[in-house]
Amino acid sequence: MSRARKALQGFEPYDPAFTPCRVNLSANENTHDVPMPFFNALREAMASTPLNRYPDPMADDLRRQIAERHGVEVENVLVGNGGDEILFNLFFTFGGPGHALVTCPPDFSEYANFAKMCEMPVVSAWRDPETFAIDVDALVAAVNDVQAAMVVLTSPNNPTGDLVDPAIVRRLLDETDALVLLDEAYVEFAGVPELLGEDKSLVGWVAENPRLMVLRTLSKAFGLAGLRVGYLVADPAVVDMVGAIRQLYSEDVIAQSVAVQAVGHRELMVPVVADIVDQRERLAERLAERLAALPGARVWPSSANFVLLRVPGAATVRARLRDEHSILVRDFSAAPGLADCLRITVGTAEENDLLVDALTSLVKETA
Repeated sequence: MSRARKALQGFEPYDPAFTPCRVNLSANENTHDVPMPFFNALREAMASTPLNRYPDPMADDLRRQIAERHGVEVENVLVGNGGDEILFNLFFTFGGPGHALVTCPPDFSEYANFAKMCEMPVVSAWRDPETFAIDVDALVAAVNDVQAAMVVLTSPNNPTGDLVDPAIVRRLLDETDALVLLDEAYVEFAGVPELLGEDKSLVGWVAENPRLMVLRTLSKAFGLAGLRVGYLVADPAVVDMVGAIRQLYSEDVIAQSVAVQAVGHRELMVPVVADIVDQRERLAERLAERLAALPGARVWPSSANFVLLRVPGAATVRARLRDEHSILVRDFSAAPGLADCLRITVGTAEENDLLVDALTSLVKETA
């Protein structure tokens, strides 16, 4: 271990703390069955894909399909092995000593982890501890104080669920020189379901703002977390630079062929997204109602496919949900700024009912 790069010493393998359970609401996956026509299109793509040839290194068929979806040029699109690979490659490309990243925690913890792996200093512009709102004046000042190479915002934010005000992005583009990365992994759940998030996305800003980059994924709304397909919409210069340093053939032939069909048949997922949005509102309302009399309990509004809940003794509640009811949720209670917080993925109506009933009884006992 003494021979390992110093910047990498101390890291541990990623562990989402998964255990086998009856109801898994811990990983922000799409818990719903996909429509049969959508499933059949994906199955046919898998069955007809030869495995004896290397994949297209740049996944050009998929890039064209994504470009058509967003009304951009193929040169604006980069495909990766999930959004995580693209994040790492962006930090590897534009980071390093003296090239700081500014984040707005609490947010996706892998931003800071990937940046540290790339020896990229991380500066935190913390959100309001109660509302999780971003202080845009403090954020702009933090970016300029360190002459940051990049700032990353998540919209909707994980794990707090709130959208980024476009005015914040506008100020970063106008008042700083940093690259601005907007992670829209959950945006399909944020607006009118029929538009699959395009009414809340800032992809349309990329053409006029070469420092803006928008990250998207097929893991959430499209239910393809197991395939690992993410993509970046950015200026062609950024796409070319990151494309030049990425791992060869990082997107396999199955993932490419299935993703082409998924994006091409995206309208079939509208009812699924609509139901998840309806279930999210129902889940948040029922949790708030059941826990209204419990001191310290709170449910935050969400525009994603999860809700953030604060309950006393959250770690104990999470463990008992797992052990006594076989329901798994994500415990964030030890994370800075998220004391006593649980993140709950929106499940099916039946799964949500089981969760609400079990959580209500346990919280009352714990309190």
